[in-house]
Amino acid sequence: MKKIFQFFLAAVVFGLAAVSCDVERLPYNVIEQRDAFQSVKDATTMNNGLYVQLRNRVHGIYMFSTDIQADLLNASLDFGNRNGFPHRWEGFMATDYTIRDVWAGYYSALVNVNNIIENQHLIKGQNAQEEALLQRYLGEAHLLRAYYYHRLASRWGKPYNPGSAETDLGVPLMLEFNITLQPPRSTVAVTYRQILDDIAQAKTLLANTPGQQGASRITLDAVLALETRVHLYMQNWSALIPVAQQLINSGKYPLVTTEAAMRGMWHNDSGAEMIFQMYASRPSELGSSMVPLLGFRPAANDYNPDFIPQQWVVDLFAENDIRRNVYLAELPVHIQGVNYSGIYLINKFPGNPALWVGNTNYQHKPKIFRIAEVYLNLAEAQYHSSPGAALATLNTLRVARGLAPLTGLSGDALLNAIKEERTRELLAEGWRLDDLMRWGQGVQRRPPQNPNPVNTGVLYTELSKPAGHYQFIWGIPDRDLTTNPNLVQNPGW
Repeated sequence: MKKIFQFFLAAVVFGLAAVSCDVERLPYNVIEQRDAFQSVKDATTMNNGLYVQLRNRVHGIYMFSTDIQADLLNASLDFGNRNGFPHRWEGFMATDYTIRDVWAGYYSALVNVNNIIENQHLIKGQNAQEEALLQRYLGEAHLLRAYYYHRLASRWGKPYNPGSAETDLGVPLMLEFNITLQPPRSTVAVTYRQILDDIAQAKTLLANTPGQQGASRITLDAVLALETRVHLYMQNWSALIPVAQQLINSGKYPLVTTEAAMRGMWHNDSGAEMIFQMYASRPSELGSSMVPLLGFRPAANDYNPDFIPQQWVVDLFAENDIRRNVYLAELPVHIQGVNYSGIYLINKFPGNPALWVGNTNYQHKPKIFRIAEVYLNLAEAQYHSSPGAALATLNTLRVARGLAPLTGLSGDALLNAIKEERTRELLAEGWRLDDLMRWGQGVQRRPPQNPNPVNTGVLYTELSKPAGHYQFIWGIPDRDLTTNPNLVQNPGW
């Protein structure tokens, strides 16, 4: 832990975006920590810096790593062992750059979040407008602390089990700006209580910041969306339902119902369904990308992907599903000198042309919260408390996506339909491994679309891992165990 903070701060210099009241323009500057809390102008600079950090901690390795580890994709013969260790579940150790970089990325962002929460009170607004702005900045920091700790708890803590959460290992909690601290791991219960406390703080501080479609800054509705996600992971069904219904019933985020609107949302970053979608612009205000899923070769006008969706993933999408031709595309594939046709690639993140630098850079405005996830969270919660309502919620999403409503489902059949719809709707957004772990399911890869361009065998196309396998939960990075003797490693690592 100590090394993380030293790596990021480097002699307690607080590096953030330069002053601007507009989060859409974020040139960089450096402010020494002792001088960082002098004025509202300083607070704006630091707040903008939080958005810069978040934009770089959503796509890329933060999103695709868990899907590559799960049961959705096959490694192509040209993947070059990029992300190979998590994909094979062999040689996947706590020294792996995936584990190291994601852990460090979240904790380094928390350094700045904690600094703001701890010290922003030193700044006094000169009028009511400035005081309101400072309150908003503080609320946004609390939301981000909850967001980052939930991501950490999801990857490095045990899944929340109400019967054992008080003793199960969660993650170290850093709640103050102090690079010398070496905290032990909190329990899962304590970790989630902190997350809920930050959500409660954010709800109060952002009470006067209502949500709007396509918002590029954190709003009250973004806080509510995260709250539904956290309650889902905690199995707090009764707490989840009213929050999700509040968001859905507001009518501010209608589900899109046409392929054109779906394409606009994903390929062109339109604001439809978006509760919180981050700002991005070329050439310098861009985040991470999703290169392994396509691998476009402009000179040949074909594709050399690292990973290809399995046949069952393609089969999830009926012809009349408005997501099919947006999420997937039948594209010319070139693997090890051989051209292949009839293969579908995941085309959810092809790059917004408005953000291209060159042919494509796979850049999009990161979609942090959208209403479709809230529908799915609600349906799963209702299944455990009022199954009849769950079917109605599920059908609302299905019909919007061009599918026929389901009838007469109950019990396992209803739950399986909810799971299938979640897999379909959230494809390639990084949730699959979490979902399998929450549901107590293992990873079972299935046949590829075409066995010739992909790696085959027990480590690839036939890989099978039981529910509860220790690598569902990632290991604490080795370097942090070395620098912080108070940390305890996860079993098996």
